[in-house]
Amino acid sequence: MIKFEYKVPGGKLIKVLTSIKNDVIEEIKITGDFFLHPEESIEILEQKLKGMKIEEESLIKNIINEFFKSKTLIGASSEDFFLAVKGALSKA
Repeated sequence: MIKFEYKVPGGKLIKVLTSIKNDVIEEIKITGDFFLHPEESIEILEQKLKGMKIEEESLIKNIINEFFKSKTLIGASSEDFFLAVKGALSKA
């Protein structure tokens, strides 16, 4: 399992725990002290990221951006989430 933490400058902490097999995201869990409404919707994002190839960076970024368009997010941005996921994937 790969663990990566991203501290938003002046903001919240985003933690990403993931497992990669054959350059594909097998599992991913995103937690932290950010505020997301609805809170449980982060699981939907995690499901969307499972099965993605780690080199599909632009597609992963689009998925994250689209996901947060319809959510209330305080203390972080969709770009911050992308940087957190990218940081975790770069450790694979």
